[in-house]
Amino acid sequence: MKTIIVPIDFSEYSEYALKAAALLAKKDEIEIIALHMLEINADSLSESPIYAQERTVFLYEIAKKRFRTFLDKAYLKDIKVTPIVKHYKIFSEINEIAKEENADLIIMGSHGSSGLKEFFVGSNTEKVIRFADIPVLVIKKDLVDFNFKDTVFATDFSESAIDAYVRAKSIIEDFKGKMHVIYVNTPYQDFKTTSEMENLAVEFLQKAEGSIDRLKDIKFVSDRSVENGILNFANTLGADLIAVSTHGRKGLSHLFMGSISEDIANHSTLPILTIKL
Repeated sequence: MKTIIVPIDFSEYSEYALKAAALLAKKDEIEIIALHMLEINADSLSESPIYAQERTVFLYEIAKKRFRTFLDKAYLKDIKVTPIVKHYKIFSEINEIAKEENADLIIMGSHGSSGLKEFFVGSNTEKVIRFADIPVLVIKKDLVDFNFKDTVFATDFSESAIDAYVRAKSIIEDFKGKMHVIYVNTPYQDFKTTSEMENLAVEFLQKAEGSIDRLKDIKFVSDRSVENGILNFANTLGADLIAVSTHGRKGLSHLFMGSISEDIANHSTLPILTIKL
């Protein structure tokens, strides 16, 4: 991992993300791209070109001044931080910036466990998750250290989940942590016997890793819902991070049908790592 993008809106939540990125950058000499995006709303499109250009330049200069203050932090000492101010028409353009900068990860701040209203409902965080091709790490509180020793990654062992599994494994290794893979068996939908779950896991590992060495580390969890199974296992384990896979702009994840991903984000106090399938 060489480059992290941290979208900045100068809120306390974006500072949570910036601090987390700094903690990770200090471990591996990673460059931080601090990105602020000036929105060009629909009203501005009807303005005269000269006035619109003047207003954009004005807002751009204000953003640069705020950046200088916002980035003047002791925790950023000896870290390569590149501030970038862009103007955009749609927030999906952040994915193009990630490609331009060859970024490996986006770290964003979002509201905590008391609803996470901005996480999935019309927020910039939700938009980034929906459109970003690279993984997004959502931080919901101020981290003391970047010590994700134990990450819970749930999968349905489908073939379409292999890429997300491989990417999650690579990122968690970069975090110097351990990935705890779980399969949640529910009594109502897609119930499977022990042998059926084990057979799925064997086929999945053979395709994903070429061996079944990790089979002994996979946990089969029974609960009344997938989200409860993930959260209860994470709490019992004392996990530091929950990783989920998503379908991006199509909405929620392949694994977490309906509102399961949203429920996990809403009810978990842990950081969330999202990886697009």
